[in-house]
Amino acid sequence: MAKKGRVFSGARPTGRQHLGNYLGAIKNYVKLQDDYECVYCIVDVHALTTVETTRDLIQNTYEMAVDWLAAGIRPGDSIVFVQSHVPQVMELHTYLSMVTPLGKLTDLPTFKEKVRDQPDNVNYGLLGYPVLMTADIVLYKSDVVPVGVDQAPHLEFARETVRSFNYRYNTKALIEPQMKNTEIPKVLGIDGVQKMGKSLNNHIELAATPEETRQRVMQMVTDPQRMKRTDPGNPDVCNVFSMHKVFSSAEEVQMINSECRTAGIGCVDCKKRFAENLNKHLEPFRARREEIASKPDTVWDVLHEGGKRARALADETMKEVREAMQLPA
Repeated sequence: MAKKGRVFSGARPTGRQHLGNYLGAIKNYVKLQDDYECVYCIVDVHALTTVETTRDLIQNTYEMAVDWLAAGIRPGDSIVFVQSHVPQVMELHTYLSMVTPLGKLTDLPTFKEKVRDQPDNVNYGLLGYPVLMTADIVLYKSDVVPVGVDQAPHLEFARETVRSFNYRYNTKALIEPQMKNTEIPKVLGIDGVQKMGKSLNNHIELAATPEETRQRVMQMVTDPQRMKRTDPGNPDVCNVFSMHKVFSSAEEVQMINSECRTAGIGCVDCKKRFAENLNKHLEPFRARREEIASKPDTVWDVLHEGGKRARALADETMKEVREAMQLPA
């Protein structure tokens, strides 16, 4: 079957992946492989904009790759690689920066947010993050980029940058990528307030043991207005119920929706049911992960082979880019 186009997506190497990574990105990565040529990148250079030490960078890259492969990303069908293994992206980043107004970068909401989060580490790489992200996407002539709501401004920036580059150099060398919204735009952490993430320690790791998973689920915040077991609840504002809709059967979701509203089921029992269903769902993933992690050399072979394939695509694009810019051969 002919593919619809080429997808690119990248994620910073944060080590073992959590439920938010899975629902917000990885699950979608796996599904897209059936219809698109997929290019999936572990963006280790992007990570340098916020980390103060690279001590765990290699291990985090490895752990992320293991989780991706265990979840169902197929290296035979998709290109899976590490960003720094393709130096052409740095060259394209430099060229794209020449058509990027400084004001556009400083106006992006994500940059302002990072400045608030790390006021003592506002580096040039942080400011230029969207330019490098654009280079990541267009280097492989990607048609489609799956993004969550928080990355939408960056993709629109990428589209504008492509238009600026193509107009200045009178070329069609770069493809303007289209946005494909992820099915679950934002996954809340166990606090029920903030987006799930390791920095807030409100995450549930995919590779956690069943008991560790159960303990984390039991910490999840439910309906904040339901103070007692006998109080009727509102599933519409309950983060646990939102997860039931993903991991529990339709019959169980319907039952919980009805019983919660009449205090027929308590929050503790509701969370126990979710923990059981989540562990059952993750059981095959965890078995595959254990098998893959037992052969670390094979994981690195996948990443190095992916880098080789990615560099071949990058070479083709950069030849067109240099010719369009009339750079000496």
